[in-house]
Amino acid sequence: MLPTRQNDGSADAGKKGMRRRGRSTTMTRMDDELVERFLDDGFVKIEGAFPSRVAQHCASLLWRETGYDPEDPVSWKDPVVWVPGMAQGPFAAAANTPALHTAFDLLVGEDRWQSRYSLGTFPLRFPHAEEPDDAGWHIEGSYLPEGAQPGMYHTNLRSRDRALLMLFLFSEVTEEDAPTRIRVGSHLDVPPVLEPYGEQGASFLELGPKVDEASAHRPLAHATGSPGDVYLCHPFLVHAAQPHHGTNPRFMAQPPLLPSERCEVHHPDGDYSAVELAIRRGLAKEH
Repeated sequence: MLPTRQNDGSADAGKKGMRRRGRSTTMTRMDDELVERFLDDGFVKIEGAFPSRVAQHCASLLWRETGYDPEDPVSWKDPVVWVPGMAQGPFAAAANTPALHTAFDLLVGEDRWQSRYSLGTFPLRFPHAEEPDDAGWHIEGSYLPEGAQPGMYHTNLRSRDRALLMLFLFSEVTEEDAPTRIRVGSHLDVPPVLEPYGEQGASFLELGPKVDEASAHRPLAHATGSPGDVYLCHPFLVHAAQPHHGTNPRFMAQPPLLPSERCEVHHPDGDYSAVELAIRRGLAKEH
C-alpha cells in the first residue's frame, strides 16, 4: 500500500489544464483521484493501458533485435541489452491508446503534449550474475545545452523537453524480475535541488548524488505489472535500476512524453498542469 497525503486543495488551481471537457461526474471524480495520486506519489500506474496482444507482438520484435533465443537462457549473454529506435506499428499502437491519451490530458494538459510513434531506447534486462553499471538513483536528463559534453543530458526546474517519464511493460514483471525502483514522493524533493541551476540546469551525472541524498528518506515502490501496463511518472521522480537475479527477462521501454509548450512554474492565469503543480508544491509555492 503506497502512502498518500490528505487532499489539500492545491490541485484545484490547475484543473482547467488537467481535465478533459465533457466527462461525466463519475469520470471526473476518478480523474481527480488520479491527479491527486500523481501529485502525492509522483507516478500513477495505468493497468492495461494497451492490449496484451500488442505487448506480445512488441516483445517478439524485441527478442529478434537481441539475437537471443527466448527458450535458451544460455544465449542470454549480457545483463542489459539496449535496443534503440523501435518504431514499428505495434509500438506506435502501444503509445496511442485512449486510456493513455486521457491520462496525458489530465497530467500534462490538453494540447500540451506531443503524440509518440516510437518508444525510444529499450533497456532489456536479463538474469545475470554480473552487476549492471546503471543502477544508481537518478532523474532523467532531457536536453543538451550549448557546450555540454555528448551524452551529458541536462534537467532544469521547468523540465525542459520532458512532460513525463513513462515506463511501458512488455513482459510480466514481478519483484524478482528487476523492476525499476521508485522513491515514492521523491519528485517533491527535486525542485529545490534544481532551482539554483536556473535555466541552464545540470547534467544527470551531477544531479544524481544530490537527488539521491535529498530523497533518501522516501519509501520504496517497484514498477511491477503485466504486459500492457504503463507507469506515468513525474519528470523529477527519483528512480533506479537493479540487478536481475530472477528467471524471466524484463522487457520495458522508458520514453519521455514530449511537451508541445513550455512547462512553467509561474502562470499568470493560474492554469497549472499536474506536472507544474507538483513542481510548485516541491518549492513550497503550493501547500
